[in-house]
Amino acid sequence: MSDDKQNDDAKQGETSPTRRRALMLGAVGAATVVSVRPAIAQAAGSVLNCEIPMPSGSNIDAYGKIVPPDTPGSFPTQGQKYTGEQIKKALRGRTLPGTSYEQSRAYVNYIRRLQHGQSGFTCYASLQMPR
Repeated sequence: MSDDKQNDDAKQGETSPTRRRALMLGAVGAATVVSVRPAIAQAAGSVLNCEIPMPSGSNIDAYGKIVPPDTPGSFPTQGQKYTGEQIKKALRGRTLPGTSYEQSRAYVNYIRRLQHGQSGFTCYASLQMPR
């Protein structure tokens, strides 16, 4: 084989992927898709199982603010916890388990007001992410 022919073959191998290389890349891409789907499903399940606790020893007013226990029109909390699935349903108009309509709305307003660093914020933020 001449030197020119070898140089041409070497250049061609550097600039365009071989069929074998393309097949290997395709196989890696397919494996990535197969492994990501179960992870997404697992993440979706864990979001619905996360918990948001209500503060204990305080009351929540209709706007979702924590107020002293003797505040008129407020609802007591006993530190109950609600799952992401229960919260998701409540955000769509259902009531939280064991609450009246007004109490549920107050609790949902409290959850909507959660900020970074508060217990339950990460769970609530995860519920807001599109899938």
